[in-house]
Formats: sequence, structure tokens, C-alpha cells
Amino acid sequence: MIRLPHRCLVVLVGPSGSGKSHWAERAFRPDQVVSTDRLRALVGEGEHDQRASKDAFEVLDSVLERRLKRGLLTVVDSLALDAKQREKYRAIAARHGVPCIAIAFETAPEECRRRNRARPRPVPNAVIAQQLKTWQTAREHLDQEGFAAVHRGPDRAVVVPEGWEHTPASAARQKEAPVSLRFGLQLSRFAFDGGPAALADNLAAVARRAEEVGFTSFWVMDHFLQIPQVGREWEDMLESYTTLSFLAAHTTRATLGTLVTGVTYRNPGHLAKAVATLDVLSRGRAVCGIGAAWFEREHRAYGWDFPPVRERFELLEDTLQALPLFWGPGSPAFSGRHLNVAEATCYPRPLQDRIPILVGGSGERKTLRLVAQYADACNLFGGPENVRHKLAVLRDHCGAIGRDPGTIEVTHLSSATVVDAYDELDADARVRTNAGTVDDHVGRFRDLADAGVDHAIVNLPTVTDPAGIDRFAPIVAAFSTSR
Repeated sequence: MIRLPHRCLVVLVGPSGSGKSHWAERAFRPDQVVSTDRLRALVGEGEHDQRASKDAFEVLDSVLERRLKRGLLTVVDSLALDAKQREKYRAIAARHGVPCIAIAFETAPEECRRRNRARPRPVPNAVIAQQLKTWQTAREHLDQEGFAAVHRGPDRAVVVPEGWEHTPASAARQKEAPVSLRFGLQLSRFAFDGGPAALADNLAAVARRAEEVGFTSFWVMDHFLQIPQVGREWEDMLESYTTLSFLAAHTTRATLGTLVTGVTYRNPGHLAKAVATLDVLSRGRAVCGIGAAWFEREHRAYGWDFPPVRERFELLEDTLQALPLFWGPGSPAFSGRHLNVAEATCYPRPLQDRIPILVGGSGERKTLRLVAQYADACNLFGGPENVRHKLAVLRDHCGAIGRDPGTIEVTHLSSATVVDAYDELDADARVRTNAGTVDDHVGRFRDLADAGVDHAIVNLPTVTDPAGIDRFAPIVAAFSTSR
């Protein structure tokens, strides 16, 4: 099986009759395949108008530039027997930061000739002979030409989320030399069967089952309208701290937090009280997730101020300084750039000596600096390379203030859909929901663990299906081994 990232340039290489076009039609959507034959028909008198070849290839180059600029998976269906043309494809891909992958069609020469003879307009025998000769030279040099990968076949092709091309090898590494990784469950939608009347029972059942299979944390978004990245504005959206308290009553071990509370939504004293109450009622399991807020539509709808981003970050820093005062001894005063508190009072005190604070976002200049100065955890996104880069920035911020970066828990948020077979979802849905087999997910999370992630928080699109939690359970189990 050929595993292709969803952002790449695929170059099909082989003589006439080797099966390139037929394979591409079965493996990709028509809009993903750019055929030089079809381009000849656009700029000439038909697909076989060789006089139009020069113009067709100029159009091809222009199409590739524009598609790759948009990050679209693109397949070049042409002979690609000319080394200079292949070099041009690699250069265009490099210019747009996407891998260029060659697929070599090693069809027997006799079969190429047979297929060619069966065509309504066969390629002349002398031309086929020259193509086969050129192909023998090309196939010997493909591996040395600088392609990101060369696949020989043809074989079945599957488009996978970016960074998943080699997850089977990473899954095998986890089996041979296992590492541990904590898993958290984010609940971002509440579209359970039965609507609001059945929501309490359904939510309790999900939480209990998730804790049973090994999830160690539960997270909800702190929003009052559903956000456009997740669903429709009029979907049911539960208030976050009320929901976390409900989850506390139906679980016993998992930590509970928002991912994340917008600093503009509540007075910091009110937020401190809500989190302390959650900690007491959950018997010491609260986590305070907080960020600078971003959803302007929500602020306007509810009448909250939405100050410029600089002021929101200043208020966030004030709040990060003030929260431990509310949760600590005495009733000290606090004065910041935007926040003034006469008495930081909060009774009952939290049961934890220090409620962990997670700062959401991964901005390198402001957010990660605040993590280094005030937080117990950060939350990152993206693949292993992005995680490594962000952690290098975080280490620099920690070094500037003399903090050990090892004291900061690294969490990572992503969607995850577990499928038994790739045919369960089309390529777009696989990419959009991070869909893959159990081994795919084990490999992906092993790569993230190796990059520095301690705690993987997943959003399961199938969480409202009772089987959704159980389908993810083998992945949690694969990382239950102690380091």
C-alpha cells in the first residue's frame, strides 16, 4: 500500500500503456489529477495533438504552481520519462514546501505494447520502443534524483493525514520499546441522540466509560456558542464549569478542566471561585485552562468587551499572577495593568496545594513566554516537527528566567477517528478527522511522545456513539506502560 500525505505532488512515471491513467482514475478524484493529454485537448485539437505539447506543458507548470500554492494534493499524469521535466516538478514542489513523490509503473514491456495496440489511436511502434528504452534509464535513476519517496508498483494508494506516511513503523517501535503517554478526552459537541432530555444520561455514560478504558482527564471548551470550526452556532453548548462539576460527580480519578477559558469571559475573582469550587467538589481534580480569548462573535452576542489582542494578553498575565493569590493563604491585594483586587479571597480553599494552570495557544513571542513564567502546562497542535519547534522556543523562554522546562507538562490537542479499514471514509474525511487504523494512531502518538508530548488530548468525532470510546481504547492501552 502506498501512503501519501494529503499535501504533496505525485508524479506518475512510465511509458504509454503502463497503466498510469487507469490507476490515477481509481486512486484519486478527477480534480486532483492533471493530465497532459487532457491539457493538449484544451490548447490543441485533441489529446493526441502533439503539436500542442509545448503549450500543454506550459499550462501544466502554471496549474502546478497554483495548486501547490494552495496546498492541494496534485497528481501529474504524464510519461515523465524526461529527467529535466522530473527535475522541474521537484523544483515546483520544493518552492511550495510540499514533498514530491514518484510512482514508477513497472509494467512488463510486452503488456505495454499489447495495451497500446488495443487503443483506438495507438502510439506508433517506434515511439513505444523509444519510450521503453528511455524508461529503463529513468527507472535506474529515480531513487537518486531527490524525490521525497519513490514507490514502485503500481499498488493501492491511500491518502493519509500529514505526517502519517510512516506510522506503521512507529507503531512497531511502540510495541518493541513502549513508552507511556497520558490520554485526555475533549468534549466539544453535545449532539447526543435524544437531545437535551437525554443529554445528562448520555454524557455520564461517556465519562464513566472513558475513565474505565484509561482516559486520565476530561476537557470541555469554554464557549457559549458553538464555534465555527466545530459545528453550527445554534447547536447545544453547555456551560463549561457546570458541565465539569457534573462530570466530577460521575467519575472518580480523571482530572477536569477547560481547554481553555477565555480570560475576558469572567472576572478573575469569579474564575478563581469557580475553579476552587470544582476542585473541592471533585476531591482535588481541577485544572485551570486559560487563554487570551479569540471568538469576537461570542463577545458581541453576550455584551462582553473584546479589547485589542495586546490588552487581552496583558489581562491574561494579570490573571495568571492573581489566581494563585486567590487560592493561597490570606487575602492579599493585587494590582496589575488591568486588574485591581482589594482582597484575593476564596473560601473554601482548593484541596490541591496548587491548582495546575494550563495556558492555551502556542504563540512563540507572547503565549509560550507566559507558559514559562506562570504555567504548569502548555497545549500544542500539529505534527512532531511543530511540537519540537515549539518546545525549543519554550526552552529558550525558560532559560531566560532560569526555569527547568521539565517542570512544564506538554499537552497536545488533536482530533482522532478510529477506523477498521480505509474504505470507511473518503480521503477528505480521513484528513479532516485524523482517521486511521489503531496502528496508525499508535504510530502517530508514539511520534508525538518522542517529540516531547506528555499528555495527548483527543477530540473523538464519534464520541456520541457508544462504540466511539471503545474503538479508541486499544490506543490508550498501548501507552499504559511506565517509562
